[in-house]
Amino acid sequence: MTTPGPEDGTARTDTGAPPTHTGPPHEVVERRLHPVTPLRRAWAPVAVLVGWAVHDPDQAQRQLTRLTTTHLLIGLAVLIPAAALYGFLTWWFTHYAVTGTELRIRTGLLFRRTAHIRLERIQAIDVTQPLLARVVGVAKLKLDVIGTGKKDELAFLDADGARALRAELLARAAGFAPETAHEVGEAPARQLLRVPPRVLAVSLLLTGATWGTLLAALVVPTLLWLATHNLWTVLATALPLLGAAGANSAGRFVGEYDWTVAESPDGLRLDHGLLDRAHETVPPGRVQTVRIVEPLLWRRRRWVRVELDVAGSSNSVLLPVAPREVAESVVARVLPGVSVPAVPALSRPPRRAGRCRPLWWRGYGLAVTDTVFAARWGLLRRRLALVPHAKVQSVRLAQGPWQRALRLADVHVDTGANKSVTARLRDAGEAASLLRAQAERSRTGRRDAPPDRWMA
Repeated sequence: MTTPGPEDGTARTDTGAPPTHTGPPHEVVERRLHPVTPLRRAWAPVAVLVGWAVHDPDQAQRQLTRLTTTHLLIGLAVLIPAAALYGFLTWWFTHYAVTGTELRIRTGLLFRRTAHIRLERIQAIDVTQPLLARVVGVAKLKLDVIGTGKKDELAFLDADGARALRAELLARAAGFAPETAHEVGEAPARQLLRVPPRVLAVSLLLTGATWGTLLAALVVPTLLWLATHNLWTVLATALPLLGAAGANSAGRFVGEYDWTVAESPDGLRLDHGLLDRAHETVPPGRVQTVRIVEPLLWRRRRWVRVELDVAGSSNSVLLPVAPREVAESVVARVLPGVSVPAVPALSRPPRRAGRCRPLWWRGYGLAVTDTVFAARWGLLRRRLALVPHAKVQSVRLAQGPWQRALRLADVHVDTGANKSVTARLRDAGEAASLLRAQAERSRTGRRDAPPDRWMA
């Protein structure tokens, strides 16, 4: 949440590590980012020139042909100091401070901006380390805040200082006094599982999207060659398709490498990444939906992928691949008291639903337990979505003309993450009863749900 406002209390600047709070409770200690930050921000003027060149390449090429070696040297002599000065000034005028109720971030050279982030509105705090940041020993702190479209971040901080600040913010959000919050430290964690790199690599090879792109890279160029006999046309089509298949699989492998899930009082912690390491947290009690994804080629091995919807957070993957039994045990920790319905417990739509969705209607299923609303869809790539009753914000019934003729209806369940889970092609009478019953379950679930607190 970003609002302009005056600074409260006394402020002073500290360029070192997060200080111990020995001053009076009302004192606000302002801190600067790590001194390596100007090197990151110095690229902005260079990025402006690159953007101009990409936007108008013809004009950029004409201008470059007119430049002599002397002009280029003079330009570099001006550009490099200007970029360095810009990076230094943006770092110098950026401060952050932690008060008893909020995190403040002040930025701006000419136009000042102050972000007031209320601690109780923080959904998750992640520590990420890009490759170069790992070499230098710094880290980036990313904050998921309710009501914001993107993450606020502090980049860069000393790696140990970033973890200490994260622990302090979580402690204050949990209700610890400001005088003792910095002493709490990071909550201990117990590792639940680690995805071996070999299993991750095999799972990516068995993903249908990868094989579909590779098949397209073989079939489409072949058809183009038969139609045009133009080698350049074939290469211009085949190379991007092959690159897309490789980039998708390689990108996921690099990002999900060494995926580790650990349990701590502040939620489930996720550590992953081959080049860029990420340290993320799934907040307790704030998960809106859990999806268990089962691709066709994974079924013989009983592997699944677990995805999440968390209100106000961009964290969307809990497990990239795991045996189903292990995945269900992890889901039980994300949604306490919830058990994943077995496949026989999912009721199919009536047979007349096949007139609306021939063949695919068999992939739909529904189960409603005392704790969750569970809906399944998909034949080749099965998905089972679990929504706790307490997280349901609204329930809707929808019917198209053909559905009304066949006495069918869809029931949509909306969550706090601005997402919907749909039980499709249910009998109209069943859907009407489900609508009324789900509204009552949601009301009772919200009343009986424990508070969403850090370190609860």
